[in-house]
Amino acid sequence: MRKTRLLFLAAITWFIISVVLLTLPGSDFPSEDWLDKIYFDKWVHIGMFSIMAVLWCLAWRSKEQNYNSGRLTSAFWIIGLLCLVYGIIMEFVQKYYIPLRSFDVSDIAADAVGSLAGVIFSLKRYIKK
Repeated sequence: MRKTRLLFLAAITWFIISVVLLTLPGSDFPSEDWLDKIYFDKWVHIGMFSIMAVLWCLAWRSKEQNYNSGRLTSAFWIIGLLCLVYGIIMEFVQKYYIPLRSFDVSDIAADAVGSLAGVIFSLKRYIKK
């Protein structure tokens, strides 16, 4: 039970960190040409969302003592979908409420890739066949 609480705390903490990072004003980010050339922003989104999906999947897995692999698989996909929905919502927040930030469809694509990668990793790592 203690392990489960710690895993949920880790997932919640990462969620809060992501909210803070995604709501920073655009002026707080460095403007370097070489970062744009390697699409650094997109790699950050992929990393943030894959870590978020893995942490939530791991926390959910630890909660399920006698799990059914089919039910847990469904839960992992729902977690991935919720991560993506969160990413879409944050793009609207950036557009309407955060100075010097805008809505970016390619950020949503990166969020989707990260969420998908996190779910696939979790399915392979945490569900026993």
